[in-house]
Amino acid sequence: MSDEKRRFRNALGWFTTGVVVITTRIEGREPLGITVNSFSSVSLEPPLLLWCLDKGSDTLPVFERCEHFTVNILHEDHQETSNQLSRRGDHSLAGIGVRAGETGVPYLAEALAHFECKVYARHEAGDHIIMIGEVIGFDHKEEGRPLLYHRGAYHALPK
Repeated sequence: MSDEKRRFRNALGWFTTGVVVITTRIEGREPLGITVNSFSSVSLEPPLLLWCLDKGSDTLPVFERCEHFTVNILHEDHQETSNQLSRRGDHSLAGIGVRAGETGVPYLAEALAHFECKVYARHEAGDHIIMIGEVIGFDHKEEGRPLLYHRGAYHALPK
């Protein structure tokens, strides 16, 4: 990575984000998940959200073909899940408590919130693909504290 890219990445690290896991399933493949911190709402009408996938991700072929995905907002205790699903080649949901959503795409049972989406659009942008989803179902917990990411490390809200 060039010095300028590293400086840019370090500057972006000052922006604290939540951590989400994106889950999906396509025919002929086991369900999978990937950790992402580039997630945002887009629109209330229709309900749209987005997340970004690195074109170099080993999950790209699956997300290029999927019709549905679920965004799962992680609880502060989900660092291990986040780490597991952020590693290249280790995107299995085995051992992670999941349930099937309306479309058959799994969601994390202990996530603070989950949003089941139909793919609305995919846009190439530099070295990433912007995935836009139309929310077709969602649910959330009444209590909990999110997992945060700031300057290359996990954090939690003060108690």
